[in-house]
Amino acid sequence: MNISVIIPCFNEADTIEQVVRSVIGATGPEREIIVVDDCSTDGTRELLKQKIDGELARVLYLDRNQGKGAALRAGFNAATKDIVIVQDADLEYDPRDYPMMIEPIIDNRADVVYGSRFKGNRPHRVLYFWHRMGNGLLTLLSNMFTNLNLTDMETGYKAFRREIIQSIDIEEDRFGFEPEVTAKIARANCRIYEVGIGYFGRTYDEGKKIGWRDGMWAVWCILKYNLRR
Repeated sequence: MNISVIIPCFNEADTIEQVVRSVIGATGPEREIIVVDDCSTDGTRELLKQKIDGELARVLYLDRNQGKGAALRAGFNAATKDIVIVQDADLEYDPRDYPMMIEPIIDNRADVVYGSRFKGNRPHRVLYFWHRMGNGLLTLLSNMFTNLNLTDMETGYKAFRREIIQSIDIEEDRFGFEPEVTAKIARANCRIYEVGIGYFGRTYDEGKKIGWRDGMWAVWCILKYNLRR
């Protein structure tokens, strides 16, 4: 696979090595893996230096904690392959879904592909009702402004043609990346596809980080980046 896999990482010492090895197992030798450590404090950075950097993946080290958006921005700028995929550093998404994600791009039907947790017949872990409701409301609000019919705007699995994502000025440093990039690719008239993926969500006890404040910020980002002229 001629892909760059960008893995933003903050305090994921328990999962990062397994995620990187899962990506390696699901891709061919021509792939590029870029881990961006967002100034982790739980031993992740030391593990990356000892076991991953240079051997399993290329690692970028941010000098201060800035957020997922900032880590992705650094990773996108460093990517060199034709297709760029976002891969979270936890175990919620399965790299074996990559072929479905990139097929519309390879077939020259899409510029961007979203992996939807709410489509298809892949396994989905059953978790929080209010998270699902919040996700649906954010996607609905985003769709109202972009005139898209996405089912999962907030998905952590997105694939881009490299020239598309590198042409977008990512301004959000934290979890506002999802509504921001959605607004900007819609405005750019990109060809957008959606495919069903598996989802193996974590509980907060297992390390889930996103919360209701991030949801409120996502609403602000939807308004900000869609109403801006």
